[in-house]
Amino acid sequence: MLLIYNIGLQLYFCAIYAASFFNKKADLWIKGRKNSSYNKFEQSTWFHFASLGEFEQGRPVLEQYREKHPQGKVVITFFSPSGYEIRKNTPLADAVYYLPLDTAANARRFIEAIQPDMAIFTKYEYWYHFFNELHKRDIPLYIISGIFRPKQIFFKWYGGLHRKILSFVSWFFVQDEASKLLLQNVGLNNATVSGDTRFDRVWANAQQPKDLPLIKQFTGDSKVFIAGSTWPDDEKLLAQLISKYPHWKFIIAPHETGEEKINNLISLLPTNAALRYSTLKQASQISNLESQILIIDNIGMLSSLYQYGDIAYIGGGFGVGIHNTLEAAAFGLPVIFGPNYDKFKEAKDLVALKCGFSINNEAELKTAVSFLADDAEQRAIGTKIKAYVKDNTGATETIMNHIFNS
Repeated sequence: MLLIYNIGLQLYFCAIYAASFFNKKADLWIKGRKNSSYNKFEQSTWFHFASLGEFEQGRPVLEQYREKHPQGKVVITFFSPSGYEIRKNTPLADAVYYLPLDTAANARRFIEAIQPDMAIFTKYEYWYHFFNELHKRDIPLYIISGIFRPKQIFFKWYGGLHRKILSFVSWFFVQDEASKLLLQNVGLNNATVSGDTRFDRVWANAQQPKDLPLIKQFTGDSKVFIAGSTWPDDEKLLAQLISKYPHWKFIIAPHETGEEKINNLISLLPTNAALRYSTLKQASQISNLESQILIIDNIGMLSSLYQYGDIAYIGGGFGVGIHNTLEAAAFGLPVIFGPNYDKFKEAKDLVALKCGFSINNEAELKTAVSFLADDAEQRAIGTKIKAYVKDNTGATETIMNHIFNS
């Protein structure tokens, strides 16, 4: 099985390499790992994140570690360019790298360079050679905000190698009891139900959001619909909604902000109705504009945008899965998303609470918005959804107490 795993990784690398000739993200993935050199550390603490979303998810633990160990050295790795390219200069780390391809030689070379006293992985990513190397060197390895589902390979009859990977983990901090039970069913009893550190992150952000004066001036006294992390399938639906609410303001923050993607989005929208955020040089420009739509053509604003909204639409639900619903929920916004949300516990919770609304088509989107446009419904949902987020905070404290006080 290990041979198949190694061959599979090499095939994956070859596929990314081939794609790099015409795909910018794949090109960054390859170039970021080419001729990698690593700073030598006498000792460090290693945090790994698959991408930007996992970075924000694990950030409360990272920040707490920095606060409690200001002299400690921190190394951060990312698997995806969308995490590395945006956070490669974060002041929370002494070094930021792409995670090397998971080979025995790469794992040995990387760990010998950074000399971690522990490794903390957030939610996803289980790599045989890196985990095995940490295990052989008796370096503690923690999974935080982990979540498991019965259909994952770890729990299949043919998943022996992947169960071996799990056995290298020192302790799991999982989001729910179901995940803990799945681990117990394969003989792993080293798990604590801590909850999800994203709740700590989004709640803290909602208490002190970054002020965005241009957004505030654009929205004025209008009702505001914010669509975050959208993909083309989401945007096609949203384009049909806008004319139905001519007195609302719409803010769309697409997941990808390349020029071609932005132009494709604009082509879907009513003529001359869209304004790009990058064109706003000074606040006074907005006062003379009657644009109904603002497109956010940069990365990093979304978590603060929601403070100006009344209803949120979260993209990705017509693809592999929805993006972060909790950022909007922390501000008390009801959330709408596509049908692919089964992998996300918080989304299922919000649907059960009638604070989240899954839609399959344009008609269902319009029905959901019509229902949520009622002020009384918005207020009732706002109170309930904020309470849900607040009640689920505390995972960071649980994790920190276990790792650093045990």
